[in-house]
Amino acid sequence: MLEKAKATVDSVVEKMQNAVNHLEEDLKTYRAGKANVAVFNGVMVDYYGNMTPLPQVSSINAPDAKTMIIQPWEKNLIPKIEKAIMDANLGFTPQNNGETIRINVPALTEERRKELVKKARTAGENAKVSIRNARRDAIEALKKLQKEGLPEDSEKDSEDTVQKKTDFFSKKVDEILAAKEKEIMTV
Repeated sequence: MLEKAKATVDSVVEKMQNAVNHLEEDLKTYRAGKANVAVFNGVMVDYYGNMTPLPQVSSINAPDAKTMIIQPWEKNLIPKIEKAIMDANLGFTPQNNGETIRINVPALTEERRKELVKKARTAGENAKVSIRNARRDAIEALKKLQKEGLPEDSEKDSEDTVQKKTDFFSKKVDEILAAKEKEIMTV
């Protein structure tokens, strides 16, 4: 029984860590006024009839803080990549020279910065909801284990551990959000 309780706690910690990891990956795609190639991770390009992520059909780099260069693996993809970037509504206007696509990163407006902060907070709240759901599921599983014979003090200890992990990961989400908000609002 104790092994099952420990497995439940380990499982909930993994779910909470995954929620935090997902938040961090999501926030990487937020454009905070400087060139960040991760904003293109979700851009899908029509590659011979298959919708393919832009980073898989080109090389993308940021030579400086205000410019990104996209080098498609095949020149015939340039119009499709430009269309995909425009359709993704990232606020960029692609320019091509027949070989590469250049993206000049415009400075964010105050309104756009506030929108991004609001979007980041929503993503953070979603991560916290995932963490709380994982806690609820773990506590339900622990109560069920207690009914099956897990000693009450072991169940309470496991619940305390789950709550401590919940607090830890919720605090981590707050720290990640605070750092991202600072990055977004810095002009």
